[in-house]
Amino acid sequence: MSEASVIDHGYEPSMKDYFDLLKPRVMSLVVFTALVGLLVAPVGVNPFVGFVSVLFIALGAGASGALNMWWDADIDAVMSRTVKRPIPSGRVAPGEALGIGIALSGLSVIMLALAANLLAAALLAFTIFFYAVVYSMWLKRSTPQNIVIGGAAGAFPPMIGWVVATGSVSVEAWLMFMLIFLWTPPHFWALALFMKEDYHKAGVPMLTVTAGHDATRRHIFVYSVLLAIFAVAMGFSSIGGPVFLATAVILNARFMLGCYRIWQRRTPEAQADDYAVERGVFRQSLWYTLLHFTALLADAALKGAGLWSGWV
Repeated sequence: MSEASVIDHGYEPSMKDYFDLLKPRVMSLVVFTALVGLLVAPVGVNPFVGFVSVLFIALGAGASGALNMWWDADIDAVMSRTVKRPIPSGRVAPGEALGIGIALSGLSVIMLALAANLLAAALLAFTIFFYAVVYSMWLKRSTPQNIVIGGAAGAFPPMIGWVVATGSVSVEAWLMFMLIFLWTPPHFWALALFMKEDYHKAGVPMLTVTAGHDATRRHIFVYSVLLAIFAVAMGFSSIGGPVFLATAVILNARFMLGCYRIWQRRTPEAQADDYAVERGVFRQSLWYTLLHFTALLADAALKGAGLWSGWV
């Protein structure tokens, strides 16, 4: 990371500045998916243990965000989407971000081990390492497959929640992992199609920069098909049910249709407009994981009320 592009205004950071450092929007998705992973598990968890476990998973996600912002401050400073983040805008010093990231990493992992179990803590530690080191420090600036491989970091939280409850990893945990893992590339590539210049200026080898728009469009559609297969398959697992299956069929049909329309567009014709199709698919993807995991909760509630016994 280069600190040359970080602005120093002599600004005194507020609590909001530090909170923004933790990527709260990303953290909210982490909290929700981890909570769902915990609640749909076949083993009940003491409410207090469940609450503090999700809290420490959230702190781990915040730690990852702080470390990512510290390392990527030079990139963030030249991208319009990220230039107002705490470090490039001069609201938080890079050294402070690094210190907060390291401190929260250690605290979250140790406390999760004490509150839940060692496997959950080990998975959280690996997730933080994967996002901060494997993705941010290595993959992001070295390969156009950065989002594909790096997407694993965002896919671990529901698995960690499951492990908090069960103490082990199962097929259901992997299905929740794959749902987020396969969703990540089309979500970010749709964004990259109409934000290509940002990544080009920052020197990030996003697929749109290295392979061009047409290859990216093809990749988006292929991943949407793979995503649909895993999503529907989860509907027939022990954590699935009629609500999830209906949700998966409807949402994935719409998502695949949008991705197919993206694939059918060709440059330079596609570059002549405002990327309305790509923007629409990106907006749709923002609700994708939220609605799928909400459907998992709905089916768990049906089973808890004795209204559904499950497929298996």
